Amino acid sequence: MRLKTAKRWFNWHKWTSLICTVFLLYLCVTGLPLIFHEEIEHLLEDNKEAVAQNTQKLSLDKLAEIAASKYPGENVRYAFWDENEKNKVLFDVVDRPDAPYEKSKYLVLNEYTGEVLGAPRTDGLMNIILKLHTDMFLGIPGKLFLGLMGMLFMISIVSGIVLYGPIMKKYDFGMVRKNKSKRLKWLDTHNLLGIAITAWMVVVGFTGVINTLSDVIVGLWQQGQLAEMTAPYKNQKPLTGKFSSLEDAKRSAENTIKDMKVSVIAFPGTDFTSKHHYAVFMRGNTELTSKLLKPVLIDAKTGTVTDSRDMPWYVNALFISEPLHFGNYGGMVLKIIWTVFDVFTILVLITGLYLWIARRKSEKQQWKLITKE
Repeated sequence: MRLKTAKRWFNWHKWTSLICTVFLLYLCVTGLPLIFHEEIEHLLEDNKEAVAQNTQKLSLDKLAEIAASKYPGENVRYAFWDENEKNKVLFDVVDRPDAPYEKSKYLVLNEYTGEVLGAPRTDGLMNIILKLHTDMFLGIPGKLFLGLMGMLFMISIVSGIVLYGPIMKKYDFGMVRKNKSKRLKWLDTHNLLGIAITAWMVVVGFTGVINTLSDVIVGLWQQGQLAEMTAPYKNQKPLTGKFSSLEDAKRSAENTIKDMKVSVIAFPGTDFTSKHHYAVFMRGNTELTSKLLKPVLIDAKTGTVTDSRDMPWYVNALFISEPLHFGNYGGMVLKIIWTVFDVFTILVLITGLYLWIARRKSEKQQWKLITKE
């Protein structure tokens, strides 16, 4: 590699790394507990277990009625099923379908008895850490800013790889010059750790950037596929009065896509459907397909299925990126691997910051010697 080219790559690596290092440290530290968010939430939440009864499950309409009755004058707008929580359904209750999510009241019900088992805390420790990690409590601007830091991180990785190849031609792979200066020892450690976990950093960095674009991706889906699916109802007046059976809507979706399970039901007027439809989102049964959703739209007046399509590739990319970013595939083994690599990344960032500070001090000392002469 020519000296001029090497210097250009070095400057790219140095400045992109410096700009994003503090924020990446912040993301690595807040990301550590989120790897085990399911386990931590299970310990912190006080929800009761939902024991299956010998009788049949209550109808979804009855369960929604019970949930809404806890908040007079308000109605259910979403119903959620967690693949890891058996015999439970979570309802989101609000005063109007388009209410901000900060106004949501959540209730977990036993599907057999209708007993209220608890409510997930939106102000709990893990939710606070999640908000810190995803948008720093700054909303969409915070997400996009962290996405920009992620892009700089990706550039620093690429430039680091380009620089590492020519350097290691002179030395054995994995070499750490312990008998040299402290700075060279830390430089070799930084390079070794960085190249060893490059693949992991690329995966987590790239999926992190995709996750910061979640609002943009959802907006594209709403304006694209969802608008096409609901186009025949565009000029009709919004439904008033009582909607068709929620239980029948769920069964219709299950009959339409027999090899998938119901994950979420959105009521008419919410962000993920039209003012005339239930949107029943189905998920698959495998480790991968359980992360993907497929919408089934059901006319909330007649109860008939009007459309169902696979999500666009960019939405599926988001669905896959979110759990992969936190190592939420393959159980505890993958989570432990993610934790180890996260710690190594923190060490790479700290050593990189140390090298920059040490270099600055060295340059200042050299400048002082020159000026004295």
